[in-house]
Amino acid sequence: MMDPTGDSTNRTAQTVVPRRKFLAAAGATSTLALAGCTGGGSGDAVTVAALNPITGPFSSLGPGQRSGAQLAVDEVNNNSDFDFEFELVTGDTETESGAAQDEAQRVVQDEGAEYVFGAISSSVALALNEFAGESDFIYFPGGAAVPITGSSCNENVFRFETNTAQIAEAISAYTVNNISTDVWFHTADYAYGDSVYNRVSGRMESANSDYTEIGRTKSQLGADSYGSFISNISNSDAGVVVLGMTGGDLVTFTNQAANAGLTDEIAVVGPTQSFRSVRAGTGENSVGTFGGVRYLPSLETGDNQQFVDAYTDSNDGQPGNFARVGYDSIRLIAKGMNQAGSTNVDDVRDALAGGTFETVLGEITLREGDHQATNPTWVGELVTGEDSGLATDVELIDQVPGDETLPPASDLGCEL
Repeated sequence: MMDPTGDSTNRTAQTVVPRRKFLAAAGATSTLALAGCTGGGSGDAVTVAALNPITGPFSSLGPGQRSGAQLAVDEVNNNSDFDFEFELVTGDTETESGAAQDEAQRVVQDEGAEYVFGAISSSVALALNEFAGESDFIYFPGGAAVPITGSSCNENVFRFETNTAQIAEAISAYTVNNISTDVWFHTADYAYGDSVYNRVSGRMESANSDYTEIGRTKSQLGADSYGSFISNISNSDAGVVVLGMTGGDLVTFTNQAANAGLTDEIAVVGPTQSFRSVRAGTGENSVGTFGGVRYLPSLETGDNQQFVDAYTDSNDGQPGNFARVGYDSIRLIAKGMNQAGSTNVDDVRDALAGGTFETVLGEITLREGDHQATNPTWVGELVTGEDSGLATDVELIDQVPGDETLPPASDLGCEL
């Protein structure tokens, strides 16, 4: 099997042993399947794992994701509302599918983790989906491509990360109705980029009958030169370019586009353009661009301000999107345990499916049909910075409520 990034996963697939078979063969008893468990008790430790890209193309994003998860573990362990404690084990996905599956197998089979969070690359998250589907652990992915809780969904996967269908709802209609109907797409050539193209182009077409796709180009994940793509876009009739990229790819493209004058010629819209890490890397080159907004530290939603204060006290700077995903993915696991009155995987799975919980984005539901969180989304314009400590701030333009961001699960290809 070839990962959409070009990473071979054959070597790992051949060695993976589903956890339920591993435990049965070893005669082991799950540390989480506590007999008669109605909450752990002061001595009960539940092993959770955070698998993040600490090396590879998304290595700049992984530490923030892990820091959010660590903060949530610390809060659970110091909160009397939870009658159990979390023990956090970690691993490096290396932004590569095979390495991620190896790490997942290690933390599940060797460390005893039955709750796993992580990955940012959607191709990596899909590989972990596959392993979770074969095994008896719950997985909260950090990737955003629709298939993670769409066509590749399974009963063990729950997602708090906002997916590209939800961001498409935020940016698509606004872009073709207020910026330009003549659209060029440039995407990274892997699962997330394809998901951005599929969802955004489809929503644009339904939002405005004058929508025209002027062109589409792709670049390899981790590319360092985009001059030829920028030239093609500049010489076209496009009024806006949609960038289906994130992390270092988006930073490099935006900086090169600004240096070439492209951002002065046509509008730039990126589903992840508003990410703090992207704004930090692009500085003033992002001023005047537009972004889908999954999260901002300034949001007055849910208990976000308490999260921002706690994160800032524990880390160097405010949280970004990946930190909030790590934080609430771990908290949702804990809240699912409280709602189930048990730390047993089967009980917690049942409690999470269709459950409604308070998060930094307000009250969300993990939909029973696909286990996707009903997160609100926004579209924003990047303006000269005054409040964020960066060269740019995000000025919110429009919001789509959480119950309006997602089509039915069946439309996204999920059948649970």
